[in-house]
Amino acid sequence: MNIQSISAFHFPSAVAHSPSTRQYLAASPASTADTVNISQAAREAFAASSSSAAGSTDRVVEARLAEIRARGPVNRSQEDHDFLFANDQKLADISAKSYDTRTADEIDYMQKATGFVNTFAHLSSAEKALYDKAVASGNAKAAEGISQIALIRQGGEMAGGANGTTYNSRTTGITAANIVKYFSHSIVDPTGKAASKFQALLEFLENNPPV
Repeated sequence: MNIQSISAFHFPSAVAHSPSTRQYLAASPASTADTVNISQAAREAFAASSSSAAGSTDRVVEARLAEIRARGPVNRSQEDHDFLFANDQKLADISAKSYDTRTADEIDYMQKATGFVNTFAHLSSAEKALYDKAVASGNAKAAEGISQIALIRQGGEMAGGANGTTYNSRTTGITAANIVKYFSHSIVDPTGKAASKFQALLEFLENNPPV
């Protein structure tokens, strides 16, 4: 399929056996209040220390995740891949879902997190809602038709339409007319799969016109 585009203590023993010392210690036990206060302070100090350690660990993990994402999928090792999916719970949850049940925002997040081409960044909120509606209705082909338009837009602003015409793919909305005149001509696919997805989208739009 080709896209046609332009453009993460001790006391010393002498003191310990001294009667005077034993008398002093027996006469001056630590108060219950002092013991409670010390214990509370210790608990607070421990909590603060634990929180600080956790925060430090989180920062290290986030820094590693950012590094892996910036590296991109091509230069990513298996260790990088395993770290990414083990520490990005949202990504792991999305990945566990079938592609045909993922929402537009989930695909958008996954594309960004994994470093793949972020085609869904080129869909408006209304177009993402249309995609989600197609997915919710079980119309995977229509949803794939929208994915194809996102792919065309990734190729650049100017794309080829019918009869040698050109158009701005990023500002041209997803409507039946625009699919027929522009988008369907921007992908050359001899297998006919691209065309069938556009056809499914056209039929979906008949009952679900864009807002």
